[in-house]
Amino acid sequence: MARVRCLFLVIVQLLVMVAAVAGGRWQDFLRLPSEHSGAGGEAAVGTRWAVLIAGSNGYYNYRHQADVCHAYQILKKGGLKDENVIVFMYDDIAGSPDNPRPGVIINQPEGGDVYAGVPKDYTGEDVNVKNFLAVLLGDKSGVTGGSGKVVASGPDDHIFVYYTDHGGPGVLGMPTDEYLYAKDLVETLKKKHAAGTYKSLVFYLEACESGSIFEGLLPSDINVYATTAANAEESSWGTYCPGDEQPPPPGFDTCLGDLYSVAWMEDSDVHNLRTESLKQQYEVVKERTSAHATYNLGSHVMQYGDLGQNAQSLYTFIGTNPANDNATFGRGNALRRFSGAVNQRDADLVYFWQKYRKSAEGTPEKAEARKRLLRVMTRRSQVDSSMELIGGLLFGSEEGGRVLNAVRPAGQPLADDWGCLKSMVRAYEEQCGSLAQYGMKHMRSFANICNAGVREDAMAKVASQACAVVHSASAVASLVEQ
Repeated sequence: MARVRCLFLVIVQLLVMVAAVAGGRWQDFLRLPSEHSGAGGEAAVGTRWAVLIAGSNGYYNYRHQADVCHAYQILKKGGLKDENVIVFMYDDIAGSPDNPRPGVIINQPEGGDVYAGVPKDYTGEDVNVKNFLAVLLGDKSGVTGGSGKVVASGPDDHIFVYYTDHGGPGVLGMPTDEYLYAKDLVETLKKKHAAGTYKSLVFYLEACESGSIFEGLLPSDINVYATTAANAEESSWGTYCPGDEQPPPPGFDTCLGDLYSVAWMEDSDVHNLRTESLKQQYEVVKERTSAHATYNLGSHVMQYGDLGQNAQSLYTFIGTNPANDNATFGRGNALRRFSGAVNQRDADLVYFWQKYRKSAEGTPEKAEARKRLLRVMTRRSQVDSSMELIGGLLFGSEEGGRVLNAVRPAGQPLADDWGCLKSMVRAYEEQCGSLAQYGMKHMRSFANICNAGVREDAMAKVASQACAVVHSASAVASLVEQ
């Protein structure tokens, strides 16, 4: 026995010497079979690329840009180079007059600054659909403004995409009031695969009804694995909001993060990601985002595409922080407990209410805060009422609600004709104004109108009638209130 122990010590000493010469760690030369490239990706060939995008603006949407900044810090500590990370963010949060810590963004109540050092590749109006899709494709000629960086990946490379924003059935938002449609995103991924410019791609998506972006659309044979914050029918959730068990520090008045996003990032912050697979992270994020399987203030995290890819380690895509080398993943040390959440679509109301509540009585600030809150609530009511009236005009008062709210069976895409869906949305907005982040919840209704065979001219006619009635009623109510 003593001879075996002595032999083992000699082997370890030799490994240390070899590692020193090779410039590595001795642990990298001595691994269990499950830790080798087949399960852990340690011997991954090629370059890691990442695209991070926050598709909103405005201080009341603080959490989206905070999420992206936090994700960047994880990638940076994981060893990714700035030349291989492309960041889209409007960049109006750190310097906002509402920010109680000018120049600083946090993603957790007790967290440090995640804004420092983040590349500003595409900001302001350059955060748009055209640039995002061109960046994914590696099409430098297709981008306008910004740094010009694109995913110039090769056949052995691994790509990580993280998108956080508002969404609706079949769409994701952009700060420019345009929409990224699911069909266009998936077609871009197919084109990227056909070009042979990646080995595997992982897509993490935070948005309401985010499952509808991939449901029935994302193939299982293009080496893309996607997880979403919610299924195709439900909202996702903000967290670290005023009123939560773990609220933001005084003065923030807004949610610091999103539940699904915070879950995957806080998990990644503390573990050796060589020892954790995509599937393992999916399971623990699913548990936390579901409020520990109660779905009380939570959503159903989903996975789509090539599920065989989820056996790969997180390290393959986002690297790992060397400070976590001894923090092997285990279900017992996965995540902190659920601490409260706010429906994504109501997070802006939380901000506007906090501003109103905290303003001194009788001040111009109080009057302005009240006006902003009422304006937001009135617009929500207008959108909801106009869609209800459109359904009645098209299909009758009894059938309208049933047709607009119908949900297709799992596995089927939202729309048969995505060009029709775009035209219906365009017809509505030309008559009624922008749907904006709240109105995206009605995208299923537009898709169902298309699926029922309604033409664009018919939609434009009823939208004009419905919105004229709704806006007139709102104007009368406003005069009465004054």
